[in-house]
Amino acid sequence: MQDQEMTSKIAEGKGFIAALDQSGGSTPKALKGYGIEEGAWSTEEEMYGLIHQMRSRIITSPAFTGDKVIGAILFERTMDGLIDGKPVPQVLKERGVVPFIKIDKGLEDEANGVQLMKPMPTLDALLSRSKALGVFGTKERSVINLANREGIAAIVKQQFEVGQQVLAAGLMPIIEPEVNIKSPERAAADQILLEELTKALDALTGDDKVMLKLSLPANPGLFDPLVDHPRVLRVVALSGGYSRPDACTELAKNRGVIASFSRALLEDLRHQMTDAEFDASLGAAIDEIYTASTQKA
Repeated sequence: MQDQEMTSKIAEGKGFIAALDQSGGSTPKALKGYGIEEGAWSTEEEMYGLIHQMRSRIITSPAFTGDKVIGAILFERTMDGLIDGKPVPQVLKERGVVPFIKIDKGLEDEANGVQLMKPMPTLDALLSRSKALGVFGTKERSVINLANREGIAAIVKQQFEVGQQVLAAGLMPIIEPEVNIKSPERAAADQILLEELTKALDALTGDDKVMLKLSLPANPGLFDPLVDHPRVLRVVALSGGYSRPDACTELAKNRGVIASFSRALLEDLRHQMTDAEFDASLGAAIDEIYTASTQKA
């Protein structure tokens, strides 16, 4: 797939984006969910080897194709890895799946009710390497815990500054200002985020477009103006701690929004499964998330 094909697939394709980007801090938790306890490795390299085996098993499963999974977000080490001797982004594209890369380095401590992204001093080098490997876009996450306009405005400003750096490198940014779904001020935070994102989108120049990855709003349909905004290539939703059935129920209430689920996609997969069991379980999860992404309530 060339850039224009990938752009069309992400803009118009029926399906969803798989998030396979658990990084350093969340890797042990992801492995535990997969049935591998922390004592199963003795070094960080062994831990990353185990998560790479898990992701390779997912990506090469007959259930994981571009028919329903239009994109996949990778952790940097996964992007740099190989599956059957081929670079992972190449394997994804051969399966009709558009590759993205997670670029953020984690979160700062909370201030003004939000957690900004930590500095990314080596971002330009990562973007250059990603582009050379055939990656289409990036993903960057920050977190909103309270309905603090100053904090949310700071998150959106930082996200769009990084997004401009990504665009300049010839890649498509997925801007992810996650609203904590357990926030006591969730609905108010959603509304402020909508207003701040709209201002930032309206200020984009030239032909620039971005993608948005958002928590499912407390009030379904709130983000319709973002789905329709001419500067937005696609709006995708994170599962944010919902179980897959609950995440899919909420997703189906939001027109034009497709999934970009991580834990909700992988929650039933176990290391101990036979290949047939694994493929059947993954296929059932993909079908459920695909339906919620494409058939709206």
